[in-house]
Amino acid sequence: MGKCAVDSGKNVILHLQISDTMALKKDKKIDKTEERIVAVEEAFSKTEQFIEKYQQIIMIVIGVIIVVILGFFGFKRFYLAPKEKDAQSQMFMAEKYFEQDSLQKALNGDGQYLGFLAVIDEFGMTKSANLSQYYAGICYLKLGQFEKALEHLNKFSSSDQFVGPMAKGAMGDANMELKQVQKAADLYMDAAEMKKNEFTTPLFLKKAAMAYEELGNYEKAITIYKKIKENYSRSNEGREADKYISYAEGQLKK
Repeated sequence: MGKCAVDSGKNVILHLQISDTMALKKDKKIDKTEERIVAVEEAFSKTEQFIEKYQQIIMIVIGVIIVVILGFFGFKRFYLAPKEKDAQSQMFMAEKYFEQDSLQKALNGDGQYLGFLAVIDEFGMTKSANLSQYYAGICYLKLGQFEKALEHLNKFSSSDQFVGPMAKGAMGDANMELKQVQKAADLYMDAAEMKKNEFTTPLFLKKAAMAYEELGNYEKAITIYKKIKENYSRSNEGREADKYISYAEGQLKK
């Protein structure tokens, strides 16, 4: 009987200790929760004070942002959109002349319709003016005015899969004509990497390789020709790659 009483007493003490521990943990959780609530309340209070203190400035800033947004959309809709439409109608004939290789008329117009240069001047913020920079650059390239070609091509920007690389490649052509061969090679490589596809990529890789041949760097040229053969075997450049590799390897043995 004595042993049972002792065991029973121990169990009671243990139970009380566990209860006390749980109560302490619960109290700590409550304290932490209360601390968080107090911190949140303080943050809200500081925010309210800040808003009250700078209410006028905040309202002015919000008002300016709204005006800027509305102004931007208004500018696009009521100014830029009509300009774009007018520019496209004017540019139509310049594109026709470009296709016919009437480069002077394409650049300068025919007296009734504007040429690319006038479209750039009169409709400078439009997409048509941007595209006219490309066309003007190509016109000057064909006319042998390579500095002017570079001037316009440098101002052209495009994310198009084909036009963007073609513009960069045309800059490479202009630099080749100006005997800036290393710069041309770099531009051809940039054009090849811009928007990889089965047309422009092997075309400009080949031009880059030929530029390196011009520089006497046949090892680099061979590396590029092999890249064309391995990755773009179905392209015209890929089908002719072995011929160019053989030539470059022959030059190395001299």
